[in-house]
Amino acid sequence: MKVPYFVPWINNNDRKNVSKALLNRWLTNGPFLKEFESKFNKYLQTNYSIGVGSATQGLHLSLQALGIGPGDEVIVPTFTFAATANSVLYCGAKPIFADIDSDTFNISIKEIKKKISKKTKAVIPVHYGGQACDMSEILKICKEHKLFLVEDCAHSLGSTYKNHFCGSLGILGCFSFYATKVITTAEGGMVTTNSAKLDLKIRSLRSKGMNIQAKDREKKSKWKYDITDLGYNYRLDEIRSALGVSQIARINSINNMRIKIATHYDKLINKINGITIPKKKSNRNHIYHLYTIKIEKDFNMSRDELFTKLASKGIGTSVQYYPLHKMSYYKNNSSARKKFFNAEKLKDQILCLPIFPKMTLKQVEYVVSNLK
Repeated sequence: MKVPYFVPWINNNDRKNVSKALLNRWLTNGPFLKEFESKFNKYLQTNYSIGVGSATQGLHLSLQALGIGPGDEVIVPTFTFAATANSVLYCGAKPIFADIDSDTFNISIKEIKKKISKKTKAVIPVHYGGQACDMSEILKICKEHKLFLVEDCAHSLGSTYKNHFCGSLGILGCFSFYATKVITTAEGGMVTTNSAKLDLKIRSLRSKGMNIQAKDREKKSKWKYDITDLGYNYRLDEIRSALGVSQIARINSINNMRIKIATHYDKLINKINGITIPKKKSNRNHIYHLYTIKIEKDFNMSRDELFTKLASKGIGTSVQYYPLHKMSYYKNNSSARKKFFNAEKLKDQILCLPIFPKMTLKQVEYVVSNLK
């Protein structure tokens, strides 16, 4: 048996929607994008959603819309993908790395407090693997220090904290629709907010900085426009939007499938000495974008040896993540030279097992039998 790390779920309706988009006159900024944004709002219970080319673009536009720039600092976890820190650097600001909680792999509250300076303008928590960060505490810190809270929701479409969806808790939320994410448009992303001002600003920035007034959204002049900002070509096209419209219609089914698979993993892995799983905290769900295990000292081989052994058995795994402060590019950042105890330890322990909507329980059992 072979068990790939991930297999995207593309069904007949997905294919039909994409074909329909190809037959339309508008291949960008058309009806499918509007429908996708509208359905995203309805699902997430936010006022505005703005489709973009990726979550990275969404983070970049969010920080720029908030006025983050040279001389500013933004606190980000070191245990994340490069996009989180890169979005800060794109604005000319400085990412300040923070350590993580060893139980959940989410950003540490103590670390956030420790890293705040006079230059700090924002915090970007990453909801690792599909479980929300300690948002009450983070919101309290941001309010006290007058900091912007931008949620990196690349893993957490459908994740909740105290019955509120991730992406609706901060001033802005940024989602990814990359091939391995909860829903996919191959590449793509969405920015969410309840601020009409930020909605207009980001819509302008994603389209070369053109001025877009609320009254002009449906009936635009045929030739009158102005460039009011240094913007970008960060739009989400109709083909990917059509796929998104179809995928989000079954978001609850997708997440329930993931939870069922993770529950089966939990039951079987709890019986294996030397392997632990992240702690599930109260007042939030877990939608398992990632199913991450931790290899302890009393397991009979190292994480790297296990990675190789599982690959030889046809089982795909991944390491998410290797801390940013250990990466060559970020070593020039002064904060990268400080110690990050939990991230340093976890970098050699974690392994992400296969999890995808159509994964069978027999495949789960095959993975676990090889772990044993």
